[in-house]
Amino acid sequence: MKDILNLYKARGETPLERIERFRKAHPEYKNIPLSYAGRLDPMAEGVLVILAGEANKRRTEYLNLDKEYTFDVLFGFSTDTYDVLGVMADAVTRTSHKKISAPMLAEYLAQLPGEHSQKYPPFSSKPLEGVPLFVKARKGELTQFDLPEHRIEIFSAALVGMKRITDTELLAEVERLIALVKGDFRQERIVHLWRDALRVLYGTSFDIATISIHCSSGTYVRTLSHELGEQLGIPALAMRILRTRAGTFKVRLSEK
Repeated sequence: MKDILNLYKARGETPLERIERFRKAHPEYKNIPLSYAGRLDPMAEGVLVILAGEANKRRTEYLNLDKEYTFDVLFGFSTDTYDVLGVMADAVTRTSHKKISAPMLAEYLAQLPGEHSQKYPPFSSKPLEGVPLFVKARKGELTQFDLPEHRIEIFSAALVGMKRITDTELLAEVERLIALVKGDFRQERIVHLWRDALRVLYGTSFDIATISIHCSSGTYVRTLSHELGEQLGIPALAMRILRTRAGTFKVRLSEK
């Protein structure tokens, strides 16, 4: 049996659900302690490093691995989770949308490499006064606090490409993605809000930018997506996040 596993976490599942899926496929690990080194949000996919048995004693070593991601940023919308699995933060109107140019994005990304102070997203597991931020966020208690921050480093960032998506295509994709998620993530309310927003924006198409980054451990890609929108003066969120590498572990689909 391996003590370090490179699993592919699919969109819609939590890291714990991925571990349980692995246990079912590999009963020899049934009684072996398994943990993940660096979580991935339900809407994210890709490399998930799993520590088995004695490897858990070296957890810190694997938590600090640098990462590479390829992610899609959807412009024109903002949610409280900074991805599609969130409640829309602002009223959506046609006048809030503008076209995003590739040169504009490239200029912003060229300035990203270096050390930054990044705020934790409201819906994250970072504890605040002993309680995870997402618990306080769901109760509406975060308005009383400043979000905690941490230091990250971006080693490189590049614009891979851009495309447009219609309102009909976007709604179909959002509904597909949210249907993948089990448990209580406010799915019914979220889908209802997306339907309402895209009804208002009927006939509109939206920009999606694909970006690749190499960054330090602890970097929240959905926060980067949200901040990109703030810099450009248009709402933005992470539509898709693929972790392609964690340390020496590269993305692959072979490990069940």
